[in-house]
Amino acid sequence: MTPKEFITKFLPYALETERKTGISALFILAQSALETGWGQHAPGNMMFGVKATVSTPPEKQQLVQTTEILTTDKAKYPVIIKIEKRPDGRFKYIVKDWFRKYDSPEESFTDHANLFMNNKRYAKALLVRSDPYKFAEEIAKAGYATEPTYAERLKGVIRTIEKNDKWQVTNDKWL
Repeated sequence: MTPKEFITKFLPYALETERKTGISALFILAQSALETGWGQHAPGNMMFGVKATVSTPPEKQQLVQTTEILTTDKAKYPVIIKIEKRPDGRFKYIVKDWFRKYDSPEESFTDHANLFMNNKRYAKALLVRSDPYKFAEEIAKAGYATEPTYAERLKGVIRTIEKNDKWQVTNDKWL
């Protein structure tokens, strides 16, 4: 899927989320693009890499390989494939962990929005929800991902979308 195809396909969900929450549709699209590789890796319609919790029903869980960057080599995961010490002193884990599974991409977009709206750790981010760049910084500070450069990577995807001179929302379509 090309970036244009990805945006065209998922823009309606991002716009609906923005309408309901005030979180920038540009941010939402960029985060989903980053988390799925522009739609190439979305097992179980998982568009944002939201982890399962103890309250997630078993039928809504899936064991998926992921990479985590941590400050300890003592972390526990259902399956640890590899742990590698990085030059910065942190540890890169290749693991399998439990993530949420969805019946549709739309369900994933809704759950993602609910995660931000209902989790106190994102309260500061919600204060800047209409600014995709500031929101990216704040969710990274709040611990959305373990990747130390997550905010910068996310802002890079935002810039990629914005650089296209056709980034205009008209009638819920990308022109």
